[in-house]
Amino acid sequence: MCGIVGAIRARHNVVEFLTDGLKRLEYRGYDSAGIAVNDGSKIRRVRRVGRVALMEAAAQEKNLSGHIGIGHTRWATHGGVTEPNAHPHISGGLIAVVHNGIIENFEAERSRLQGLGYAFESQTDTEVIAHSVKHEYSNNGGDLFAAVQAACARFHGAFAIAVMAQDNPEQMVVARMGCPLLVAFGEDETFIASDVSAVIAFTRRIAYLEDGDIALLNAQGLLKLTDKNGREAQRTVKTSELSLASLELGPYSHFMQKEIHEQPRAVADTAEIFLSGGFEAANFGTDAAAVFQKIRSIKILACGTSYYAALTAKYWLEAIARIRTDVEIASEYRYRNVIADPDELVVTISQSGETLDTMEALKYAQSLGQTHSLSICNVMESALPRASELVLYTRAGAEIGVASTKAFTTQLVVLFGLAVTLGKLRGHIDDAQAAAYVEELRQLPGSIQHALNLEPQIAAWAQQFAKKSSALFLGRGIHYPIALEGALKLKEITYIHAEAYPAGELKHGPLALVDEDMPVVVIAPNDALLDKVKANMQEVGARGGELFVFTDLDSEFAGDDGVHLIRTPRHVGILSPIVHTIPVQLLSYHTALARGTDVDKPRNLAKSVTVE
Repeated sequence: MCGIVGAIRARHNVVEFLTDGLKRLEYRGYDSAGIAVNDGSKIRRVRRVGRVALMEAAAQEKNLSGHIGIGHTRWATHGGVTEPNAHPHISGGLIAVVHNGIIENFEAERSRLQGLGYAFESQTDTEVIAHSVKHEYSNNGGDLFAAVQAACARFHGAFAIAVMAQDNPEQMVVARMGCPLLVAFGEDETFIASDVSAVIAFTRRIAYLEDGDIALLNAQGLLKLTDKNGREAQRTVKTSELSLASLELGPYSHFMQKEIHEQPRAVADTAEIFLSGGFEAANFGTDAAAVFQKIRSIKILACGTSYYAALTAKYWLEAIARIRTDVEIASEYRYRNVIADPDELVVTISQSGETLDTMEALKYAQSLGQTHSLSICNVMESALPRASELVLYTRAGAEIGVASTKAFTTQLVVLFGLAVTLGKLRGHIDDAQAAAYVEELRQLPGSIQHALNLEPQIAAWAQQFAKKSSALFLGRGIHYPIALEGALKLKEITYIHAEAYPAGELKHGPLALVDEDMPVVVIAPNDALLDKVKANMQEVGARGGELFVFTDLDSEFAGDDGVHLIRTPRHVGILSPIVHTIPVQLLSYHTALARGTDVDKPRNLAKSVTVE
């Protein structure tokens, strides 16, 4: 959540980068924005509640200019959405700070600093950082690096910060603990950001900071970097392969629309891992074969959409690989008294690789002696892959829309590949069956494209959904998680209340909600449970409910006045959940359009959740 940018530019005004970078981080979710620059004589600041464009206009009006500056988009945690709570925060006109994360002991630090005479102007935990650094700056003779180092030693929690001093217009100090932060290098200019998308228009030379890192920067690059133990360290500079075009809308109206339509390519690119290399353990890392031979069970930890991908994978892993699989919400697992199994593989799933609850859940599992871990992630060199024994990256490309689409379907492809790989390694899948699964993966992008071709019909349904205040989603077996995902998408971007249930649970409570004003969406592919689903649909029809059914071309359904049908391509077998994801994504998108909501930036939500 939130976004950080900063730069020291020897030959250029820093404001251009700060505003451009913050605009590229808008997808992360925020409610206010601000920048501060050191113009050589004082620190000047502009903050505004609302979109970056409002802040940009104010900065232009005030003619902000300087060669060093920091910026921030805030998603409120401590304190309301007000200008005094917006970043950057300044202490005594001397120290300016931007911060992502949460300082858990901020109340104690606030009391300590008030006792030292510091007055607070905001309700935030971040202002504690500004005053603490200023205090240490005075104690350390104007040494900004030492001041940040001393201040950070007092903080508990997760944070990424950037700090500049009014009387030191050539240098900046940054620190990372639990929240993402990178340093990027140009010609006589150095940038910092919480996401590579903020800097890619200016440079591709990137170094990712690690937990505990504190770095001193100037326009020529890194002057000093220490690790969590206070020892001097180096971080590898890599060339980012992120395409600038992937961060632009092109012919689409919204990033969510673009990313829905990118799924045939994203799925094909991810499936190529297995199409070219086969279902081999080596796809997951050089030590994967040895690790996979040792494990007796799997624990998957994830949040949000990734959690629903994990629920789908449970069916595949137990049916194909015949390995016991548990799925847990990471934010719950990390606070539970867990019975740990050292022979269990801990799998974490995260689009960003920086989801704080998932990262902390992995650390908790590792602290219990669970050494075998696998990360499934879409962002190279992010925190989860670096902390994991094994990793396999999805090839979704940049995903900007807050509501995840192509990240979800590519996660499913990798999880299916994991199930088949383990099934083959454990002797439950022979070469002929593995070849059949390869062919099913090969056909999958085409089936997704056929599902995308149903968009006009789904858009027509959306006009009816836009008038509703609640909706119910039903599925059975492996398609129940897709019903959950459909309900989540509708909630996220349309603000319609939606719930999902296994269809067999209708009579155990949810049936009480069904009437003519409650649309009921049913995921009903032509599989072994179709007759069971039809019986559940009868229960809805008998109570006057209106059914909207996503089924297959080869299923036997007859639409009538209370049953609306959209047929996806012929049933694609075990990969059906991936294909049936497309219609529920399109239904949410077009319902949001009809209701006029902010599709890519739904209220109160953020793309990368780096706080609890």
